[in-house]
Amino acid sequence: MLGDVTSPSPSPSWSAPIDGDLAEDLALALRIADAADAVTMSRFDAADLDIRTKADATHVTEADLAAERAIREVLAEERPGDGVFGEEYGVTGDTARQWIIDPIDGTANYLKGIPMWTTLIALAIDGVPRVGVASQPALGRRWWAATGLGAWTNTPEGTPRRLGVSTVSDVADASVSFQSIAQWDEVGRSDDLLRLSRAVWRDRGYGDTWPYMLLAEGRLEFVAEFGVQEYDIAALVPIVTEAGGRFTDIDGRDSLASRSSLATNGILHDAFLSLIRTP
Repeated sequence: MLGDVTSPSPSPSWSAPIDGDLAEDLALALRIADAADAVTMSRFDAADLDIRTKADATHVTEADLAAERAIREVLAEERPGDGVFGEEYGVTGDTARQWIIDPIDGTANYLKGIPMWTTLIALAIDGVPRVGVASQPALGRRWWAATGLGAWTNTPEGTPRRLGVSTVSDVADASVSFQSIAQWDEVGRSDDLLRLSRAVWRDRGYGDTWPYMLLAEGRLEFVAEFGVQEYDIAALVPIVTEAGGRFTDIDGRDSLASRSSLATNGILHDAFLSLIRTP
């Protein structure tokens, strides 16, 4: 039975300083990603993949459930005092140090054999996302970050490459990703999306985690979406911010719980907020 997904409280400022070194937590998050990748890849594109429909009409596969169990097993062994908030099995333990996990972000792609899906692993401390890992094993890609330690990705040569957002400073020169027209239409913001698309150089709906990583790599200047849950975005926050970008909700607040997200290269954040704000 799937757990009750209870949201944590809204986050305090994500720019708040932190004492201590997060290197061990980041190393653990990367090991967790290895464990999850082994599970998900073993069942990816399997003809007999078990698929169910949840109460909210979204899909869940046996791989989603098994990957989250694998993650929780590692955490129970290595961080028994930490809490966990996962998409499939809900909230357990303390929330002061809480691992926020989405075993497969992009289950619809996973069950169709499309390789654009991601395992997301975050550690939030006192409500602030401090460690983030986004792993796309079907594409051989991974991104990771921790407060004060920078944001990184893997390269074909096997050496890490540090990430940095773009220096584009004019909205007219910006490349943006808006996820889907339907998302904006459902919340009555289709006019805002149209105004955005007319103001920028290029707009595309890349979908799910990947556009945030493109932004952290300096390839996009704006990503926004609606209907997101904490486990959809918590891991992305440290990756974007450590790459030099800015990550808020659609109204400019530091919150995991408001069901919207806006990530930019930082330079253009306020300009985009003004542009998409309904008059």
